Amino acid sequence: MSDIATVLESIKFGPQGPQIAAFFDFDGTLIEGYSALVYIKKRIREGDMGIAELFNTLRTPFRQDVDEAAFTALFSDFAKTLAGSAEEDVRSLWFELFISRIARSMFFEGYELVRAHLRAGHTVAIASSATKYQIEPLAEEYGIAHILATELEVKRGVLNGNLCGQPLWGINKASAVKQFSKAKKIKLSHSYGYANGREDIDFLSVTGKPYMVNPHADLRKHGNANAWPELQFAQRKRAPIKAIAGTVGAYSAMAATMFAGMAYNKFYKEPRRTADMVGSIGTELGLAIAGIKVNIVNEHKLWEHRPAVFILNHQSKLDFFLFYNIIRRELTGVVKKEAENVPIIGPFLKMAEMSFLDRSNSKRAIEALQPAVDRLRRGLSVAISPEGTRSYTPRVGEFKKGAFHIARQAGVPIIPVVIRNAGELMWREDNAMRAGTVDICVLDAMDVCSWPEDSLAENIALVRQQFVDTLENWPAASAPEIKSFAIAKG
Repeated sequence: MSDIATVLESIKFGPQGPQIAAFFDFDGTLIEGYSALVYIKKRIREGDMGIAELFNTLRTPFRQDVDEAAFTALFSDFAKTLAGSAEEDVRSLWFELFISRIARSMFFEGYELVRAHLRAGHTVAIASSATKYQIEPLAEEYGIAHILATELEVKRGVLNGNLCGQPLWGINKASAVKQFSKAKKIKLSHSYGYANGREDIDFLSVTGKPYMVNPHADLRKHGNANAWPELQFAQRKRAPIKAIAGTVGAYSAMAATMFAGMAYNKFYKEPRRTADMVGSIGTELGLAIAGIKVNIVNEHKLWEHRPAVFILNHQSKLDFFLFYNIIRRELTGVVKKEAENVPIIGPFLKMAEMSFLDRSNSKRAIEALQPAVDRLRRGLSVAISPEGTRSYTPRVGEFKKGAFHIARQAGVPIIPVVIRNAGELMWREDNAMRAGTVDICVLDAMDVCSWPEDSLAENIALVRQQFVDTLENWPAASAPEIKSFAIAKG
């Protein structure tokens, strides 16, 4: 079995350039499970699928002995359910399903492999029997430009219920990969393939560097006979018992610390000191119980400029634990208004003088930022995510201007804090914390007050790019210092 880190290294130091390709299967390889099941469940919930159709749908596609003819018949039936649908409506439907259901099942190891291939300048493509509509949202987030998928006929912007060619199942997927490679002048003998199912044996066989990902028994048998390396990606849909127990312990420790803090504050009337103690002690205990360690590059930069506006890329509920754990004292922040009324945590957030942001009302959102400015002027630091919400994938979202306006009004610097791996341990919709290590890199403080007003958007985009570049080229843990990229000043 191959180690992911070893494969990433081999990509980094192996042949570079677009003549090398990396082909990824979709269902079971880039995401756990089958995206089609999400659509089926939606139709069942809405009463759009009868018993006979449900039985016929479920009995075929998830078996490993299905041949091309059987799969084509099944997919033809699926295409008929979309007859009369506007193509853009189908595309929007799958985008909504990606956000609400599919994104949470993505394999982080797959994302790392995709990004490694893109950094190597390789031609990256998803090759799947699914439709392009199922794949497009993830491909866009990952930066994958090429999709080889089962095509549905579209006439005047409307799906007519017919297939356009053969589904990319079995030998058909292998043929599509070969045709694509010929057109793009790709050296298949030097290219990579990643897949999980028996039906992908033909596809993997046409690549020079095939990898089995969480393989089905038949694929593993064939792959082992041909010395194909195997990769194991961590399960996403169900957290292990250890993670559930650790999460319960972490929240219990945090809650107990909050109760103790409130008791302390009742007697001594020191809300600021109480908030600092609860934040530092509670998160230290919580992370330890959950089995989460924190590695920080340039930790000294957390202390060089106070007060400051600390900005972070936001992936997880775990970020709350992380930020209080590393900043520890004289910290407040900007959180969504819904958190104000959450039992236990709500009273603590008020004690910590958090600003509650109503994202549904832009005028009130702007007004909610003013208290943060006042607190900065009093000497407190503020933590905020310029993305505005947790990301659906590891890709850094677009930055909003609020954090930068706060810093400019208060006359304090911005300190970028780049977080890696938090989403892997606890993703956006997860309720369980998985044990592991979170990497954090603190970049140089920036004087945003010197930025001309007319270059604000440009400079904010450059700050976001610093996050992207740091995540793409993570510094060594022993590096003494990470220099931030120069920021334009007009």
